[in-house]
Amino acid sequence: MSSPSASTTSTVNDKQNKPSYASSSSKSPSIKDDAPDTEANILPDTSDQPQSDVEKADPVAKPAFAGFDPSSFPDGGLQAWLYWRFPGLLSDASVEQLLPEYRFMDPIFDRFLHGPIWGKLYDNHGPAGLLAVGSFLHVFGLMMASLCTDYYQFLLAQGVCSPIGASMIFYPAMSSTGTWFFKRRALAFGIMAAGSSLGGVILPIMVDHVIDQAGFPWAMRSAAFLLLALLVYANLTVRSRLPPSPKPWSLMEFIFPFQELPFLLVVSASFLFFFGMFLPFNYIILSAEYHGMSQRLAAYLVPILNAVSIFGRTIPGYIADKSGRFNTMIATSILSALLVLCLWLPARGNIPYILFAAFFGFSSGAFVSLAPALVAQISDIRQIGLRTGSMFAVISVAALCGNPIGGALVSREGGAYWGLQVFCGVMMAVGSVAFVGARWSLVGWKVVKV
Repeated sequence: MSSPSASTTSTVNDKQNKPSYASSSSKSPSIKDDAPDTEANILPDTSDQPQSDVEKADPVAKPAFAGFDPSSFPDGGLQAWLYWRFPGLLSDASVEQLLPEYRFMDPIFDRFLHGPIWGKLYDNHGPAGLLAVGSFLHVFGLMMASLCTDYYQFLLAQGVCSPIGASMIFYPAMSSTGTWFFKRRALAFGIMAAGSSLGGVILPIMVDHVIDQAGFPWAMRSAAFLLLALLVYANLTVRSRLPPSPKPWSLMEFIFPFQELPFLLVVSASFLFFFGMFLPFNYIILSAEYHGMSQRLAAYLVPILNAVSIFGRTIPGYIADKSGRFNTMIATSILSALLVLCLWLPARGNIPYILFAAFFGFSSGAFVSLAPALVAQISDIRQIGLRTGSMFAVISVAALCGNPIGGALVSREGGAYWGLQVFCGVMMAVGSVAFVGARWSLVGWKVVKV
């Protein structure tokens, strides 16, 4: 590297030969430096390779296209916050909440499986088309569910049409958020993801009351009209700050991100953590009743989980932007595993179950907001749709397999839940270790912000 007295030309040439990793700070060091602090979007030193990530590239070495320079991200202001994705993600909660007794496929799997396809379409064409088609399919599926009488009709309406629409809403909303925020990206993702938690509290209560007063068909129509209003707002406001970058479809484009060690470890950690994450949501009521809680009180445990998860998806996001997103993810993941093994597993009685529902709702909520923030931190922002979609497609398999495995463990133990609880805690603990490995692949064992 040139000395301070070297000419400007020499300095530029040196920087071109060895790229640094830009961040929101003007003094962002390479990971090989002994600096006490580091910012987001850090990858291992690749001095002998061309810098392909424009979000991390040195603006002196290679001028960034307008909109890709980290310093150009608004990170706030009326326009950036106007495009937050709260309504779109609120509608996203309805698939798994409105008809729990008619589940034809795991709703998380159904939503995440199509991620690479919708993500690629988002990167190529932007969010508008996906949102419009997804809104129609989602609302149309719910309206048709209000007319269904046979199994195959429910299968088509709720098992195919509505969840595909919700998936097409989810990915543009999430990916667009990353284009508006850099320094405050984890917080923005947290506010966006909090919408589904709020939907998980409001929609079941609303549907239950409407069913009692007007019957099932009008309950479905009422929910569909509510979501239609919210989706109209989402279609008018959700925009990507960056123009689309159309590229031909290629199978290798979906495989290539997994050749990067940080991305592979983040996806692997998320996959392992996801195996256990939703087991408490699906089995806490049954396990509480097994240990003596009344049906009436147990019915409030999942709403408690969802309500506290609103804060779990926002507060850790704010902390992550200050102390490091990988650091915060590791801390909250370990906390989730400890809560399962040290509080849910030995819980006997009402108070321990209520405390576990509240604490786990907070700690597990952090994963939902931080996982896409981690992918955005180590990715080219122009490929954010494809890469986040690929991650969610992989972890959808864990969501699909986790619940049947948990149920099989309960049956094996004659109705006892300790096997399921141990499986849940261990899988999340192993996932936490993999997150530590992902952090190590970026900065080693240095105590820095990352």
